[in-house]
Amino acid sequence: MSSQSASARWLAFFGIVLLVITAQIAQHPLKPFMHNDDVTIKWRNAGAGANATRDRTTMIRFVACFAAAAMIAGCASTGPSPDSLSQQFTGKSYVLLGEVHDNAAGQQQRLQALTRAVEAGWRPAIAMEQFDRERQADIDRARHERPRDAEYLIVQASGLKSGWDWDQYRPVVALALQYDLPLLAANLSRADAAKIVRGGLGDVFDRAQLGALGLDKPLPADLVASQTAELEAGHCGHFPTSMLPGMLNAQAARDAVMAQTMKTYADRGVVLIAGNGHVRRDLGVPRWLNRDGSRVLSVGYVEAQGNVEGFDELVRVPAVERPDPCADAVMRK
Repeated sequence: MSSQSASARWLAFFGIVLLVITAQIAQHPLKPFMHNDDVTIKWRNAGAGANATRDRTTMIRFVACFAAAAMIAGCASTGPSPDSLSQQFTGKSYVLLGEVHDNAAGQQQRLQALTRAVEAGWRPAIAMEQFDRERQADIDRARHERPRDAEYLIVQASGLKSGWDWDQYRPVVALALQYDLPLLAANLSRADAAKIVRGGLGDVFDRAQLGALGLDKPLPADLVASQTAELEAGHCGHFPTSMLPGMLNAQAARDAVMAQTMKTYADRGVVLIAGNGHVRRDLGVPRWLNRDGSRVLSVGYVEAQGNVEGFDELVRVPAVERPDPCADAVMRK
């Protein structure tokens, strides 16, 4: 357990203890007094009357506020610090750094860890879910035309209307350009994913490509079960069962394509920037790397209610306030 994680847990625990004390004070009025000849605070029954009530109320408010502050400090962000996490990257063939796509706090912590590893001398390739594989030539051309212009590269290789919040990813692109690191378009496009959902894997890949990706065999039963559960949870229990086989194939294809993109750079080290689901060992990209697990590091940046399974390291980040996604979720089975 990291020192930051341990300290955060102790702060949260201390906050809970203080809240318990607050409840006891509320039930059993106590009043502090101090001897003139020392600084030792002692306690006696507060008794009745306005002064006792006022003292008790003030004390309760003070202890409750202190408890709340301790609990917030303990829960705001826990897990390994960017510094300690970055030290684990060197020597790994594959470092997979997850995200909640709209959580800026998690993305900032991830950027700090990656930046510190690079500043310390690590020189990995950086593969990004945010670029579709067809856009690799655009990335390479943009780098040749304007070698240090992250904004130009993004416009040329993705477009500002791609759906991604590029304010969150521009610093990662800029880091790759600053240190002349390979920048890889890692994702299966939405168009190809839609083809797979409608017509199957054969509508996008030929037989040789399926074999190279590891998609020429039925999906493992445990992977099917886990991904089905994720799809159900992600669609508030209303996922259409008729779409399930196609969606499972599309998700597997996405992870397999990301894995294939990374394999070429395993000897120098390669980072994947992607959603938490893609970096999970149990159902994401690591399932398709077919390498010694000790050379893979999976880091999840997870909100308080997020899934914590399948990661080597877990960083909890403050949750972003969003409307309830299941409030109006109605889909036909």
